[in-house]
Amino acid sequence: MERRRVLLKMSGESLCQTGGFGIEPRIVLDLAQQIQSGLADGDVELAMVVGGGNFIRGGQVAGQGIDRVTGDNMGMLATIMNALALQSALEGVGIETRVQSAIQVNDVAEPFIRRRCLRHLEKGRVVILAGGTGHPYFTTDTTAALRAVQLKATSLLKATKVKGIYSEDPAKNPAAEFYEKVTFIEVLQKRLKVMDSTAISLCMDNGLPIQVFSMKEKGNVERVLRGELLGTLVH
Repeated sequence: MERRRVLLKMSGESLCQTGGFGIEPRIVLDLAQQIQSGLADGDVELAMVVGGGNFIRGGQVAGQGIDRVTGDNMGMLATIMNALALQSALEGVGIETRVQSAIQVNDVAEPFIRRRCLRHLEKGRVVILAGGTGHPYFTTDTTAALRAVQLKATSLLKATKVKGIYSEDPAKNPAAEFYEKVTFIEVLQKRLKVMDSTAISLCMDNGLPIQVFSMKEKGNVERVLRGELLGTLVH
């Protein structure tokens, strides 16, 4: 049986209540159960990248007595906390996992080593990739694009709070146009808010499609892992 290899990217804020802080165990457990169902057929290899915005964003604290590099380092540490929470929830529903970090935290996570990561995926383990790229000034969107390319993923699944990509923020303009399909060039030219330009360019240069979907709709994570085309396809 041929297996698909995908990378699922979600924000740290998706692990807490809207406008909240920290981790909401009920939300994390629901996510773990959806992933369990989505992987039940055994035809998907899954790597994950999660942000740290439910704790801190480096760009937001920079200039408030904390320099940008320090702020970004704090943000990368926040992603490790989120990865450990996801690992615990996934293993609680019977999924074998590994956390690999770009920052050396050997007591709680493996270092990111590409060949070791590939081996885990081949064995059916879910690998949660934490610590960003290990360098400041790079977002977790760029981390997701980079790791997806390194691991030769077939697609990057970007979970958001809305249906997909719109011409404008649909919360501010209900008449905003929804895009079912859009090219990388259009995303860059129209400055569509989906991922930062570094991440988009990396995916474009390596022919890696991005599927942008809402994880607010119950069951969408399971459906997208099963191969359903939801939201917007960036190609």
